[in-house]
Amino acid sequence: MAPDKSMVPAYREGATPGWARVLVLWVGVALACPAPLTFAQPYAYVTNERSHDVTVIDTANDSVLATIAVGQRPRGVVVSPDGKRVYVANGNSNDLSVIDTSSNTVVETIPAGIDPEGIDLSRDGTRLYVVNENAGEMRVIDAMEKIVLAIVTVGIEPETVVLSPDGKRAYIPNETSHDVTVVDTATNTVVRSVRVGENPRGVAFTPDGRHAYVSNERSGTVMVIDTSSLTVVKTIAVGERPVGVAIMPDGKKIYVAHGRSNDVRVIAAHTQTVTKTIPIAGDRVWWVALTPDARKLYVTVGRSNAVAVIDTATDTVVKMIPVGTLPWGVAVAPAHATAAK
Repeated sequence: MAPDKSMVPAYREGATPGWARVLVLWVGVALACPAPLTFAQPYAYVTNERSHDVTVIDTANDSVLATIAVGQRPRGVVVSPDGKRVYVANGNSNDLSVIDTSSNTVVETIPAGIDPEGIDLSRDGTRLYVVNENAGEMRVIDAMEKIVLAIVTVGIEPETVVLSPDGKRAYIPNETSHDVTVVDTATNTVVRSVRVGENPRGVAFTPDGRHAYVSNERSGTVMVIDTSSLTVVKTIAVGERPVGVAIMPDGKKIYVAHGRSNDVRVIAAHTQTVTKTIPIAGDRVWWVALTPDARKLYVTVGRSNAVAVIDTATDTVVKMIPVGTLPWGVAVAPAHATAAK
């Protein structure tokens, strides 16, 4: 139906009315602009040592989505940068299970030496770093070709391996030699071994990569390593048997899980002191992982067969999620952008 000419200002035959020009402009802008982006909530992956499986948790509502059978005694776990693969180190079957996250099925098995435990992945997703506890070694594995590129001798009973934010160095805490081996990832050679407390377990870096926080289980401390000088610059007293360490993206808070005092303690970065203790209703509070938006911290509670969810805004436990038997490690996938529907 044509518009009433008397209702349209300055209407002329053969001219495009103002309302039409506005409509055309609006449609053009709508077509030119892509659909707004929304960020899907990522999944958390929990390794369960005694049930030999991985629990998949939807972090949007903290519900269990799937349970995936893997190798024997799964421990270390890492998610690829694109979120398409999850790598699980199986200590008793001496291999890595590769999970396809779209189907939640194991699609490959990679030999990884005797007793693989901790695991990390290069920032481009091409190289896997795996420590073999009994052998005192770190293996570098090509994630695509599934071949060992290097074997590096580290300390006694390496617990895990964590790459620095720039990916140039790997830090390996060694439980029985009480030190952290620092490896140059370009040459796969040892740069230095840094003496720390007794039974170092966890390592986490500040966002700028200038400091590494190392938990010392038997010493009940967290030590701060200056990554440029590779020296310990601070020792912080914490709870009993500290293990997992996570640092907020803004670097202001450090979370430390404790296996015997069964809590998570919060260290304020500006004072380097414990400012809060978050009790966990369970036994063997172990490894930790933050969501990409850092709103939640997931904590494995081994002997309670559960994962605790901590709200980082209030630093309180908001949920306990039942998982498999003796959960050990936890990793959260990166967030993925999808077009809004």
